[in-house]
Amino acid sequence: MTRPNQNILSSFLNRKLIFGTTLGVAIFFIILGVILWGGFNTGMEATNTMDFCISCHEMEENVYQEYKGTIHDANRSGVRAGCPDCHVPRPWFYKIKRKIQASNELLHKALGTIDTPEKFDAHRLQMAKSEWMRMKKSDSRECRNCHEISTMDPEAQKPRARKQHYNAMKTGQTCIDCHKGIAHKKVHDQLTEEEKDELEKPNPDFIRPIPEAYDKFFNNDKKSDTEKVAEAATPAKTDVAKDKAVTEEVVKSAPTAATADSSGVDWEKAPERLINIFYPGQASMEWALGKDHSGKRAFNSGDRCFECHDEETVDIGELIVSGEHEYLAETDTVIPDKRGSIPVSVRATYDGENLYMRFQFPETAHTPAPFVDGGKMDADNQIKLAIMLATDDVTYADRAGCWGTCHIDAKGMPLEPSADDLSASGLALNLEQGISKYITESRTNIELKGRGGKTLGGWDKLKSEDEIKAELEAGHIMDLIRYQAGTGKTEDGYILEQRYMEGGQGAESTSSLSDGVWTIIMKRKLSSDKPGDLSLATDQVYNLGFAIHDDYTNGRFHHVSLGYKLGFDNKEAELNAVKQ
Repeated sequence: MTRPNQNILSSFLNRKLIFGTTLGVAIFFIILGVILWGGFNTGMEATNTMDFCISCHEMEENVYQEYKGTIHDANRSGVRAGCPDCHVPRPWFYKIKRKIQASNELLHKALGTIDTPEKFDAHRLQMAKSEWMRMKKSDSRECRNCHEISTMDPEAQKPRARKQHYNAMKTGQTCIDCHKGIAHKKVHDQLTEEEKDELEKPNPDFIRPIPEAYDKFFNNDKKSDTEKVAEAATPAKTDVAKDKAVTEEVVKSAPTAATADSSGVDWEKAPERLINIFYPGQASMEWALGKDHSGKRAFNSGDRCFECHDEETVDIGELIVSGEHEYLAETDTVIPDKRGSIPVSVRATYDGENLYMRFQFPETAHTPAPFVDGGKMDADNQIKLAIMLATDDVTYADRAGCWGTCHIDAKGMPLEPSADDLSASGLALNLEQGISKYITESRTNIELKGRGGKTLGGWDKLKSEDEIKAELEAGHIMDLIRYQAGTGKTEDGYILEQRYMEGGQGAESTSSLSDGVWTIIMKRKLSSDKPGDLSLATDQVYNLGFAIHDDYTNGRFHHVSLGYKLGFDNKEAELNAVKQ
C-alpha cells in the first residue's frame, strides 16, 4: 500500500518544468553540478598553492630560491605573499583566463624550454617582460590586493616613497612601474631605454583622486615643505632623527657655536641647518636622467633631488663608498675606511653688503688612497670647501643644485675622453687637465639616453665663442667659490663651458680646527658687476650646492650636498640667511 507522503513526494518530483523536464531531474543535475563545480574549484585551488607552484624543478630551483628571504617571504609581521598571491588573479574570469594561458607553460615544460638554469636565464627577461606587461595592464591588480596607495599614511613614509606615491596617483603610474625585481633576480636593468619608457608610461585611466591625507600634506597645509618634512621625520618614522642627533653632537662643542668671531658676525642670529653631505662616486647628470635611476621620471616632471633624498644621504654615501651600491659602487678606486658621509652644520646671514656662510664639520682620521703615491691626492690641502650658486635659469639648477655641472665625460668619470681625442678635438677649452665641469647652456647637445649607440655626454658639442659669450652675459653660469684650507687661498670663479677659478669680484674665507671640528667661514659681496658673478637680491631665492674635499682628496673624490634653496629672511628656504 502506497503511503500518502510518498505520493506527494512522487508527484512533486514528477512535476513538469520547461521542455518536459521534471523537477526531480532538475534537482539531480543541480546536485551533480554542485559536486562537479566543487570538484573543479577544489582542483583549481590546488593549483593555487605554493607547493604546486614549486612542484616542478624549473620553479623550485630558480625563482623559488630567489624568493626565499625576500620581504614577501619573511618579514616582521609574518604576512607572506606566495606565488599565487602575485601571479594568479582572484576574480574568477581573470583567474580562468590566466589558467588557460598557463597551458602554454605546460607545453614548454614538455618541450624542456627552460629545464636547465642556463636555459631559464636565457628566457628570464622575456618571461619577466610578459609578466610586467600583464601587471601593467591590470593596474597592478595583484599588488593592490594587499597594498593600496590611497590608504597609506604619507607621514609614516620616507620622503622618496611619499613623493613617488603622490606623483603616481596624479599621473597614472602603477605599482609595477617602480617595483620590479622585488622577489626575483633583477633583470629590469637589461631593458633598453625605449622599452623601459614604454613599459612605465603613465596611463590616464590609472589616475586616482588624491586622498585627504596626501592632499593635506602636500597642498593644503600652510607650513612649508621643509617644515613638514622635518616634522614627519620622527625617530619612529625615519632614521633622519638619528642622523641629526649625530650631527648635533659633533658641532655642539665647536668653538664659535653661538658667538661673534673675527668676522664680526653674530652667529646666534643665523638659523642652523644640519646637512649630511655624501660621497657620490661617479654619479653624473647623465646617470640621474638615465634608465638606471628610478627617480628620473620624478626629476623630469620637476621634483627636486632634495625632496626624495634629503633623509637618505647617509645611506647612499655608505653604499657607494663601500662598493655596495647597485649602480654607483666604486671598483678599482675604493679607498678603505673612507667615510661615506659628513655631517655639516650650516649657517647663513647677511648685512647691507655681504653674505656670510659658516660650515662646521668633524675632522676624520687619514685613510690613504691606495692608487695615489703617498696616499694624498692634494698633500697641500687637508680640506677644501666649494659652494656654487645659480638661478633657476640654469638647466637643472632648480632641482639638482650644482649637480648640473657634473657630466659623465668629465675628468675622472666613466666616459672621460682619451688624451688623443682631446688633442684632436681643436676645441677652445683648457684641456691640460682634461674636461672640467660644464653646464648644459654651453653645449649644442648633451646626450642623456644613449639611444642608437650614441655616446653619453657632450664634451665635444661646444657652442661657438659668440654663443658662449652671450650665455655669460645673460648670467647663465654657476657662480663658484672655493677655499683651500692649507694655502688659505679663496678662489672666486664660475662654471660655463668649463671651470674658471678666477674672474669674480673676490671672496674671503677663514678656517680653524678645534677639538676635532673644522669651522670655515666664507664671505662674499651681495652685488657685483663681474660677468662671472651672480648678484644676490635679498627678495629672491637661489639654488645652492656645496662640496667638501676632506682628507687631502681631489677631483671627484669629494663629498657633496644635494641642491638647497638659499633665501634671505625667508623661512621657507632650506638655508635662510637672516639679516644681522
